[in-house]
Amino acid sequence: MKGLYTILLLIVSNIFMTFAWYGHLKLQDMKVITNWPLYAIILFSWSIALAEYFCLVPANRIGFIGNGGPFSLIQLKIIQEVITLIIFTVFTTVLFKGEALHWNHFAAFVCLVLAVYFVFYK
Repeated sequence: MKGLYTILLLIVSNIFMTFAWYGHLKLQDMKVITNWPLYAIILFSWSIALAEYFCLVPANRIGFIGNGGPFSLIQLKIIQEVITLIIFTVFTTVLFKGEALHWNHFAAFVCLVLAVYFVFYK
């Protein structure tokens, strides 16, 4: 169950992270925060990133083998990166209509899946 909790927390964390890092671009595109100064956008993003950390830190603590979890640090990082790219891809293709997936993106995803395979290979 610790592995499942870890992955679920990483997914939620990455959703917050993606919105913190890129959501302001969509809000600007929608004319919601067009006139905000940069420091206000940074503070807005930090407030979202705080929610990310409330999920990310427990995910790493629960999932880390040194705390009784099933994953090594390298495995945690690879899982987190794959989740990040999946969520980012969904975010950009759904919210930013000008972005499209091409064959090389799929090739990169295959490489990431192979990275996950090899990092768990005994």
